[in-house]
Amino acid sequence: MSDLTYAQSVLLGVVEGLSEFLPISSTGHLTITEGLMGLDVDSAAITSFTAVIQLGAIAATLLYFGREIIRLVVAWVRGLRDKSLRDEQDYRLAWYVIAGSLPIAVVGFLARDFITGPLRNLWVVVVALIGWSVVMWWAEAKATQRRGEQDLRMRDALVIGFVQCIALIPGVSRSGATISAGLLRGLDRVTATRLSFFLAIPALTAAGLFELKDVDTAVVGWGQILVGTIVSFVVALASIAWLLRFVVKHPITVFIWYRVALALATAILLVTGVLSAT
Repeated sequence: MSDLTYAQSVLLGVVEGLSEFLPISSTGHLTITEGLMGLDVDSAAITSFTAVIQLGAIAATLLYFGREIIRLVVAWVRGLRDKSLRDEQDYRLAWYVIAGSLPIAVVGFLARDFITGPLRNLWVVVVALIGWSVVMWWAEAKATQRRGEQDLRMRDALVIGFVQCIALIPGVSRSGATISAGLLRGLDRVTATRLSFFLAIPALTAAGLFELKDVDTAVVGWGQILVGTIVSFVVALASIAWLLRFVVKHPITVFIWYRVALALATAILLVTGVLSAT
């Protein structure tokens, strides 16, 4: 019998779907939620469960941006075959996504034991939630938003890709890191957010598939994994649509208040013994 109930898998799916693409840290939220549920956050089975249900969020991204993704893939393949097509924006954007995804693939693989070990600590989440909030505020304060998607360059993709690696620290937020980096590169908020979504696809897909090997059906059943993934997909789809509309007129600093409040609440629970750091 699985140690994870269906009710818990639904709740974790909701948390994953809501927090994956908002700049509030999905890993931080999942770790806190698991702690409140009394689950062992250091368990390889629980860690793999949270990584696998991210595939639901990725499926939502693939569905929402399906036509654009197909267009990019087609442009990339055509560009490889025909040099005259390599100046097209879609061909270049496809390469930007590929190049920007490489840093986190390398760092995530090499540092995987550290990420799933010492970093799975709620005090790390508390510090990261507050610390990266300062970066988000700074990014919005310095943002010029003078450049759109047509102005993207390989250097932008590489810089944002390297910054995405910082999001391996629970509490930072992958979208918070990439959007902040995009703003500091002078990109407008919508372009930075869209690029953040595109960069999420290879990174989270690789992480989810890699963690499949650590799934322990004695702790987390396939039924619970399936339910968590489906819930994550549905909620993430709504979150993507909402965030893209939101960033048109609102800064990401709106999320800072929530991040700081969550960090302080978590710190209080840790100090009072309600939550264990690991």
